[in-house]
Amino acid sequence: MSHKRCNGGVVSEGAAERGSRTLRAEGALKAIASGPDPGERLRRVLEQALVFAGASFAALYTPGENRELLCLVESVGVPRILYGVRDSYPASGGSPVADAHRGGRPVWLGPEEFAGSAESRRVPSSGFSLATLPVHGDGGGCLLALTERPQGFDGDDRACLELIADAVTCPAPAAVAEAGDLQPGAFTLAMDSGRVEIGDDVLRLFGLAPGEFDGKVETLLGLTVPEDLPSLMSVTEADHMTIGDRELEFRVLQPNGPPKWLRLSGRLLPGGEGQPARLVGTVADASTLRPDVTDVARVQRLAAALATAGTVRDVSQAVVAALRRPLRADRIALAELENDRLVVTVLDPPEPESWPELWRLEWRTEWPDAPVRAMPTLAAALREGRARIWPAGTGDLEPALADVGPGGLAVLPLPAGGRMAGACLIGWDTPHDFGPDERALLTASAGLAGQALMRAHAFDAEHELVGMLQRQLLPRRLPRLPGAVAVARYLPSTAGLELGGDWYDVIPLPDHHVALVIGDVQGHSAGAATLMGQMRTALRAYAVEGHPPDVVVSHANRLLMDMESDLFATCVYVDLDMEEGSAWCVRAGHLPPVLRHWDGTTEIAEVEGGPPLGVVTQADFPMSPLRVRPGTLIGLTTDGLVESHDADIDEGMDRFAHALAASDPAHLGLVADALLGDARRSDDVALLLVRYDGMALRPLRESWSVWRLPEAVRHARRFTRRTLRSWGVPDDDIDGVLLIVSELVTNALVHTDGKVRLDLTLIGARLRVAVADASPRTPVKPTSIGWEATGGRGILLVEAMSATWGTLPVSGGKQVWSEIPLRPAPE
Repeated sequence: MSHKRCNGGVVSEGAAERGSRTLRAEGALKAIASGPDPGERLRRVLEQALVFAGASFAALYTPGENRELLCLVESVGVPRILYGVRDSYPASGGSPVADAHRGGRPVWLGPEEFAGSAESRRVPSSGFSLATLPVHGDGGGCLLALTERPQGFDGDDRACLELIADAVTCPAPAAVAEAGDLQPGAFTLAMDSGRVEIGDDVLRLFGLAPGEFDGKVETLLGLTVPEDLPSLMSVTEADHMTIGDRELEFRVLQPNGPPKWLRLSGRLLPGGEGQPARLVGTVADASTLRPDVTDVARVQRLAAALATAGTVRDVSQAVVAALRRPLRADRIALAELENDRLVVTVLDPPEPESWPELWRLEWRTEWPDAPVRAMPTLAAALREGRARIWPAGTGDLEPALADVGPGGLAVLPLPAGGRMAGACLIGWDTPHDFGPDERALLTASAGLAGQALMRAHAFDAEHELVGMLQRQLLPRRLPRLPGAVAVARYLPSTAGLELGGDWYDVIPLPDHHVALVIGDVQGHSAGAATLMGQMRTALRAYAVEGHPPDVVVSHANRLLMDMESDLFATCVYVDLDMEEGSAWCVRAGHLPPVLRHWDGTTEIAEVEGGPPLGVVTQADFPMSPLRVRPGTLIGLTTDGLVESHDADIDEGMDRFAHALAASDPAHLGLVADALLGDARRSDDVALLLVRYDGMALRPLRESWSVWRLPEAVRHARRFTRRTLRSWGVPDDDIDGVLLIVSELVTNALVHTDGKVRLDLTLIGARLRVAVADASPRTPVKPTSIGWEATGGRGILLVEAMSATWGTLPVSGGKQVWSEIPLRPAPE
């Protein structure tokens, strides 16, 4: 440990820093006491508890008119509701506030001691330390301070709090204005009823005449810009408000032109026996006041923005927007603390060249992440949990930090729930003067940002888990299609953490058919996601069996009815024939397909529709033809893409069609990404795009009905030889194909009853031999065959001579198929 001499002795640098902190606190309090603004003096004194004592909340209580209650008259820091702090305590009760006031001595409680007190039952969480100190003079009172730092208030923190308690001047009780005494720019609001008495100048600012106002605060709130309502509601909801002076800025709508900025300055007065708490103050046109925003208004705006920030990125951007411009900072970074690494979530400016070299070396992804050990000064600040400030030319900072703010650097640890959620770094290029007000603003902002960052991190983690589960129920990849290209996208909802029911599927079928499916299960829940997986599996199974589209959807409907689920589902099923360029569509309560033709024109397909699946047992699902040709783009989507609170489905479908018309179908992935770029996130979205190009090489097909005659196999072989020679297949390949035909036809005639059909398909240099029969039994390959066995070798021969083989269910029977590669025919 390094040491230095002080007054003839040797002290550690840490002790010297703690002693200097007490001296700096004393100097700041003297400067406030001699300041020109006595109205702001009490608040500024309390803010020093945030700056020098590491408190996250500080408040002053004074006796009420009847001396039976200790009433909250001023507070600073995070909202008191986070700690369960009340606006008054009985003077004769057992609360720490009352104990310090009656006993005339400080009360220091750590998390364990406070958890054992009666007051802990009223507190949402007891993971903090508490201090109450008596305030002498002017009728007395009590200073309350809270901190979430694990070490609580150390010796130097307590010395600073004692200095602050000695510097507090208790204000005289404020008188509530009567209705007739209201000034033109003043107001008074009863917090229990919401009735407001308001001066004529304030009414004029809201665009109201005195006779038009009904006396309800809701009327005034309805005239404000909706984005400013959260901060205003924090004023009008007494349970969420801090007793004492408040100031914020908000906007009111104007009949013509942009909204007007107004500034509210108010004070919440505690209610006495049988009297409600009242908010009294003034409202003025902010454009006539000084242009800069007050620190109180900045914290209010940050709190309002963080209240609606859902993700870590939202929180980071809100902090940057609230701090960089008001502080005139040149750069600001916000990072999460993950194990021993700082993972940056937002940088402003975002260009790598604006940041130190170490940061650029760690720029692995969108933002850099760096080990905390590479910046020991930052690591020390995170351990202490207190905001640290380095003006220009002070301190020996490592380059990774010094280059962030050569003219001044502020490091704000972001505390939340007894741990550090991350850190915020603010840097200036030119020398920057850090005043007491700015230090208090930084400390208060850090507390708000830390809590919001923890909530957002939990939300991001849970939302990622929900998205992962959802993606596991969808196809991992789409199949490659002969003569078409398919692209799909799924976008989970950000509203809440429940699973959605949207799905899509692309199902290859025999004879170069493909089934395109998109659907949506009612609701957002685990049940909806489970049912979605069941419906997707059922439709795929019925399609592979070879049923026509209307039968596939009808079977799925009957299955859902038999499941007796409370949910229903909608879907569209399109059977696309790649060879012929034709398609049949079945719609069950879902949005119709949108077709973009080769010439760029689009149409919303006029497709007959049936009811949603799971609603009616005996339902008809008619098939409708679709007009497709090479270059046609088929677009299928769910209502999350086209429906919103300000537009109905028809308008959304028109927008979808226009977007497809303006797109470049040559790059389907970019088209899909562009369509989802403006999608609302209150509902999940599924999107399936298929571009039909037509098959460059048309297959050759021939079929033969095998009659059950004594020489049926010979006839099948003769048909095969004649067909293959007409197709130009070399004789050397024909012999192997004839052996496979003999084995498959023989098995069908010997082991099944009913009709047998032989199908030959040649595409390129690959031949497919398929034999269909009426039996659903799949041929079984024997595991071993003795030398004396007279059968069982046919399937082994087929497997040995085929590139691949298998079976398919076909209309109650099966089809056994084999694919054989052929040598190219000579020129």
